[in-house]
Amino acid sequence: MRDKTRTHLIALWKDAWGRLFENRLAVLSTIFLFIIAIFCIFGPLLSPYSYHEQDLLLGAEGPSIEHWFGTDLLGRDLLTRMLYGGRISLAVGLAATFVSLTIGVFYGSIAGLVGGRIDRLLMRFIDIIYPMPFTLVVILLMVYCGRNIILLFMAIGCMKWLTMARIVRNQIITLKNQQFVEASRSIGQTSFGILKKHLIPNLLGVIMVYATLNIPGILLEEAFLSFLGLGVQPPMSSWGLLILDGANAMEIYPWILVFPGIFFSLTLFCFNFLGDGLRDALDPRSDKKM
Repeated sequence: MRDKTRTHLIALWKDAWGRLFENRLAVLSTIFLFIIAIFCIFGPLLSPYSYHEQDLLLGAEGPSIEHWFGTDLLGRDLLTRMLYGGRISLAVGLAATFVSLTIGVFYGSIAGLVGGRIDRLLMRFIDIIYPMPFTLVVILLMVYCGRNIILLFMAIGCMKWLTMARIVRNQIITLKNQQFVEASRSIGQTSFGILKKHLIPNLLGVIMVYATLNIPGILLEEAFLSFLGLGVQPPMSSWGLLILDGANAMEIYPWILVFPGIFFSLTLFCFNFLGDGLRDALDPRSDKKM
């Protein structure tokens, strides 16, 4: 039974990857995100300019051979700051998504697998805190605990797990009464073993899709907090902080806003396109032709 289940899962994953590679928009989005990640990781190391190096005599200058994307009001190279800011923004998105997935999958798995009073109690707790304004809660946490980049990861991640918990809980309830789970239970498999070997592997597709679609929302959350001055603090930079600087000078120095805005928008679009592609690829009811 275990070998048959594993073979079936492998066949489904191969079919899903085939569907994904047929989706040109999702593939192009993946390539773009990979290139952006590589440039953000290694670009600042190869740049002749530091992200905090100022040239007050130069000031804000438009794109040139020395500064491809121009400089900001303090004479700092905008391209270097964009690449460095991409590190921070992508790190916030990935780390906060990991935190939210870890909490949501664990919480939803316990609720769905145990059921009964514990399930109702756990779900009522989610119903109570779900209507709370997440942005306001994160702002209060940042103000109370201090403006720290690690706290920013944790604060956003800890407020984004509720939807994932509901999704996992509903999927676990649907799967735990399937025949392959009953067969595992009949041969003495523990609940934890069933969850680890059968239920979680069947949820990987749902988790991947949600994670991909959740990252853009977290990037927007970080950008909004940085725009309010509660996110990343100078001299560090993020795309949200760069957009704030550009918005304050857009009428005189438009390139300070245009280039970070383009990078940020394209990244959000690509994550959404990739998430849509994964959703279509992992849906067995979807058409074979993309």
